Amino acid sequence: MSVSPGQPVPDFTAQATNDTTVTLSELRGRQVVIYFYPKDHTPGCTTEGGDFRDHKADFDAANTVILGVSRDGLRAHENFKAKQGFNFELIADKDESLCRLFDVIKLKKLYGKEHLGIERSTFLIDTEGRLAREWRKVKVPGHVADVLDAARELHAQS
Repeated sequence: MSVSPGQPVPDFTAQATNDTTVTLSELRGRQVVIYFYPKDHTPGCTTEGGDFRDHKADFDAANTVILGVSRDGLRAHENFKAKQGFNFELIADKDESLCRLFDVIKLKKLYGKEHLGIERSTFLIDTEGRLAREWRKVKVPGHVADVLDAARELHAQS
């Protein structure tokens, strides 16, 4: 089962960096960007996270929380966050429960070999907990600007 735009996102609780636990229902009243990325410390994921970091004040102004998610563990996340100066939390989804909820585990090819991995995807959840927008098969350049535009537009409507 995965979530479609316009539907409520089922509540979830997940372990995140900075010794925090993220519960979606506790974020009601704020918009939430959840972006899924394949792996800590890789070039595309570092660039994407850096773009979100550099625009955090703009997301804050649009009443929007940023959360990054991958299957890496908390220790890897803490190192990645510290090294890149990320100013938002990263969720460790080792059991892939969030990945399955948002249907981002896909068959991928790398060097001619197939494997299951995270398809780079971003989701914007409105203040009521409904999925407002989704971006799948994300290409990093310009992506964060698109998400920010959508977050601002949604915020202006609320």
